[in-house]
Amino acid sequence: EVQLVESGGGSVQAGGSLRLSCAASGVTYSSYYMAWFRQAPGKEREGVAVFYVGGDRTYYADSVKGRFTISHDNAKNMLYLQMDSLKPEDTAMYSCAADTLTPIMTAVQALGGKTFNYWGQGTQVTVSS
Repeated sequence: EVQLVESGGGSVQAGGSLRLSCAASGVTYSSYYMAWFRQAPGKEREGVAVFYVGGDRTYYADSVKGRFTISHDNAKNMLYLQMDSLKPEDTAMYSCAADTLTPIMTAVQALGGKTFNYWGQGTQVTVSS
């Protein structure tokens, strides 16, 4: 059973940085998708960044391009999201997810998140102005 546990959330002022981590256990696949999603109160879930493990392919939402960087440490089975130049609109619950079933996805499909079959509990990020 795959388990995902996020950490690293917190409160920061606008312009600041945070690094989110996601520890993955129970993953036995060599190629699969991992991603960060976020959901603010009253808003729909939004795909933030996707990493294709085994191919090092990445996708980003337009709203975070140039500010956020997704990375993966194969040896540690860790997924990271480095968030720089944070804005108040980045405030949300950030969740890590894995898709171990879908072999190929476009950026739109991956950021849509509909096929991801494992999810973490989330970590809160609050950016104040």
